[in-house]
Parts: sequence; structure tokens; C-alpha cells
Amino acid sequence: MASSSPPPAAKPQAPRSRTTIFSLGEDLLLEIFLRLPSLPSLVRAALACRAFAAAVRSSPAFRRHFVALRPPPLLGLFFDYDGTEMPSFRPVRRSSDPDLAAAARGADVFLSRVPGHDDASPGWQIAECHSGFLLLLNQSTDQIAVYNPPFASPGSLPHAARRVLQWLPRQVRTREWQILRWSKPAPGQPSGKKYWLRHGRQVDGKLYWSHTKQAYKVVLDTTTLQFSFIDLPEHLMGKGHLYMVGGARDGKPCIVSAADFTLSVWFRGADADGVEKWTLDSVIPLEEEVLQATKGSLDDHGDLKVLAILDGIVYLSTFETFVDDSVPCWYLFYCLETRKLERIFHKKNDGHAHPYVMAWPTFLVEENRMQVRCLFIMDCSLPHCFNGRLWRCQELCCHAHLSRGMMKSKVMQELKSRMNAGY
Repeated sequence: MASSSPPPAAKPQAPRSRTTIFSLGEDLLLEIFLRLPSLPSLVRAALACRAFAAAVRSSPAFRRHFVALRPPPLLGLFFDYDGTEMPSFRPVRRSSDPDLAAAARGADVFLSRVPGHDDASPGWQIAECHSGFLLLLNQSTDQIAVYNPPFASPGSLPHAARRVLQWLPRQVRTREWQILRWSKPAPGQPSGKKYWLRHGRQVDGKLYWSHTKQAYKVVLDTTTLQFSFIDLPEHLMGKGHLYMVGGARDGKPCIVSAADFTLSVWFRGADADGVEKWTLDSVIPLEEEVLQATKGSLDDHGDLKVLAILDGIVYLSTFETFVDDSVPCWYLFYCLETRKLERIFHKKNDGHAHPYVMAWPTFLVEENRMQVRCLFIMDCSLPHCFNGRLWRCQELCCHAHLSRGMMKSKVMQELKSRMNAGY
């Protein structure tokens, strides 16, 4: 019998292409990133490879959407002390978010990379904490610095994004200092060397200073560089220790005062006649919420103090330490949008508290260079400069991008020479 012929050999199949996360389109990748629980988780994912970072950086719409869903988190509070002692930091503990804990651990919260002439007594104090940066003053060396703690450690960011410590120069293009005058007739000022403005607050591109005794605020628009003044609610006159100015989630200016465990909230806006004014929006009793959060008593807590208002979050503390400096107080935050009160931690109030909210790192935004604008104001926040007061109804302002350069003593010399020259 004739043998049967063997079956034809099977044709070799081309190997199947592997599908990996790198095969995903940018739109689908960003949809995955939207499901990450927090900004630290997004930063961690973006640092995995250049393609991930480029996807986030190239989409402002994604960043806006992510912020709307998950606002930048509170990492902790800095505590600034009178004298030459360096500020300290107390982190927020969130066991449900390990990336948040990692962000706090990886940050240079001890400010170890801020240079100092004396290691035993560096002398740096926090003048402002905003947008993820600390504005630091050193009265003993006449230096000003801005510092970004989470991205200060070597190797945590690409080389191009490591410019974390910068010094105050003059105007970014002309490198000249500017002297800004009132845009309208200035209100009366006290004579002599008394401080007449409280510490300023920055809200949506404007700086606000309350008068120590009168019912108005000085306002500087950082876009137009024009000074003006606005009225305060009349019954807040001279009560700057009871209220704070800040911004709502949408950037709208607001005032929050605390008395008898009750928050009063004002918003600034136009009335029916188109006149800008402060309007009382809500009165919020918090006795039950405070007791539920702290498991304490109202007698122990004393009252509430407003520490800051950032993006619609009111940061508060109870009053125990103000009565007895050996007793810790509770630090809390209250969301004006959700009307929810939460605990932060239990600690003695032994310094000026500055809530530190993590900012978006510069390598994840389209502008791939760090731009920090600083307003260096001659008022009561710098009591040794020109006797801590304004010169004859004029405000002196150094408005610049921060980079390497000037010491405060040189700034003072130049500003004083310009004032004497009749600017």
C-alpha cells in the first residue's frame, strides 16, 4: 500500500503584541489618573516615567478636573517661634493614604537645606506660607528666602525642577525696585511709630491688611499693582484677633470670625445696586461638632480661634494652651462647602501656626520653570524696616520673581535713597 503523505506543516504565527499600560492612549491614561486618591498619589505615578508626567503636564483641563475632585491635601502645620529657634513641623496622620504620609516623610520639613550663618541658631522665621512655599525672613543676616519643602531633597525631582531655594532680586525684567503709590486718596494714618496694619493675607491675587483700630482694609492688587482700601463690617472694627481673611473654594474673598464656638462668615460681592460690600452669609454654631470631634468639654476648650482660611477650609484651634501653656489644644479644620468639621491633631499651641498645603510640583504644570511672585511690604510684619510704618501715605513694595540675588539691607538702602530722591 502506498503510504499516506504527511500533513502540511503549520504556518508559523506572528507573535502577539503585548498590551501594556504604555500602549494606552493619553486620554485613557488620564481617566485612570483621575481615580487616584490624592495629589501625592498622582505625583508618585507621574514620576514613574516621562510619558506619565508628560500626559499630566500637557492637559490643564485634567489638572483642573483633578483639583475639583481632590484638592491639594494638608500635609501638616509649621509652628514658628519668637526668637532664633527654627520652625518645627507636625505632620497630619492619615493611615488610609500611605502616599500622603510618604509626601510628609520625604519633605524637608526641618528646613535643613536652608543655609544659615550659625548652625546652632540659624535665625529663620516664617513670614508667610502660601501655595506650597514658605517665605522665610532672617533678621540677624538681613536675608529673605522662599523654600518648597516637599521637593527639596536631591533626586526627588528631575534636575530641571530642583530650583527650590531662591533669593529676592529686583524687578524680573528691568531689575529695578518699584515704589507704589495709593491709587485713591489714602485714609488717615496714626502719627509716630505705631503699627497701624495687621499682618497681611493673600487671596486670589490680592493682599489684604486690616487696620488695627479702624473698620477698613488696605488692598493691593498684584495684577495692576494698585493700592486701595475697602470697608470692613462695622462691628469687626479693632477686633482683628477674632477674625481672619481668606479665600473660598472659588477664590472669592471671605471673612470668618469665631466667638462662643460659633463661626460667622462674610463674603465680598456686589449687592443689588452693583456696590461691592461684605455680606454676612452664614452663622454656624459648632458646639456639638467640636464636642463630638474632641470628646472634651466646652469649659476645657474655652473657645475657638481662627488660624487661617485656605481654599474654603477654615483652620481652627481650641483655647486650652492660651489659658495654661502646659495643656495641649485641639487643631481642627472646617470645610465651608461641605460644612464638615474634622480633627487634625492634639498639641500645645507653642508657636505661630501655619497650615501647610501641598502644592502641585512645577514639573507637572505646563510652565516648566518655577515662578514665584513675592510682595515684600513695609508694614508691621517687618517692624525694623523704616520703623515699621508707611512713609507719608505711600506704600513701598518690592514686586519680583524670586531668584538669586539681593540681601534685605541692600533693598533697604535702595528704597530709602529713592524715597529721599522724591519718588
